[in-house]
Amino acid sequence: QVQLVESGGGLVQAGGSLRLSCAASERTFSAYTMAWFRQAPGKEREFVAALDWKGIGTYGGDSMKARFAISRDNAKNTVYLQLNSLKPEDTAVYYCAWRYGGGRSDRSAYNYWGQGTQVTVSS
Repeated sequence: QVQLVESGGGLVQAGGSLRLSCAASERTFSAYTMAWFRQAPGKEREFVAALDWKGIGTYGGDSMKARFAISRDNAKNTVYLQLNSLKPEDTAVYYCAWRYGGGRSDRSAYNYWGQGTQVTVSS
């Protein structure tokens, strides 16, 4: 059982930045991926970014790739999501997720989820 704890959300003005963190309870030497999804009110949970054990990152579209950056600190078992040039439409609960294996964009592929952290972008 892998436990994930997110932090770093908050209220920010449009154009601002935030860095989200996700700490995992366990370190594994197996192939794994940590990812971020987000869910806005009344919308489906959507893929934001993933980073696999080899350091290969993927993003949920060109806009996200241009403004967001996923990274990892192996010593801390923590993955980060840097959010830049935030827009009001980025407002959502951001969830951290974990799966064994390579990066996937479908949420059903992930085995463990955090509780989420709220990001609110004001116009």
